[in-house]
Amino acid sequence: VQLVESGGGLVQPGGSLKLSCVASGFAFSWYDMSWHRQAPGKERELVATINPSGGITNYAGSVKGRFTISRDNTKNTVYLQMNSLKPEDMAVYYCKATMSIYTYWGQGTQVTVSS
Repeated sequence: VQLVESGGGLVQPGGSLKLSCVASGFAFSWYDMSWHRQAPGKERELVATINPSGGITNYAGSVKGRFTISRDNTKNTVYLQMNSLKPEDMAVYYCKATMSIYTYWGQGTQVTVSS
C-alpha cells in the first residue's frame, strides 16, 4: 500500500498550488479520501474530504471557497487545488485513505507560503 503526494512547494501569498496523491496497492475507488495538514507546533487538521464516487465533498471552514478536492478513480489519484493561499496555509499536507477499519497515510508534501 502506498500513497505518494506531490505538488508542494514555495508560493507567494495569493498564489495557487495543486497537490496530487497517487495511490497504489489497494482498491482506491472504494475509499473515502481526505487531505490533512500539519503546521509546526500544531496538531494535524482535516482540510477536505471526498467520498468514493467524488460526488460528496466537505471542507474545513478555513479553506472553504479557496480549496477544491477532486479525484480521478481511473488514475487512482486525489487532488487538492489550493487558490488564494495565505501564510497560515503553510504546512505539511498529507493525503489519507479510509474505508471502515482500514486507514492509510501518505508521507506528506511541504507547502510554504511566503513572499
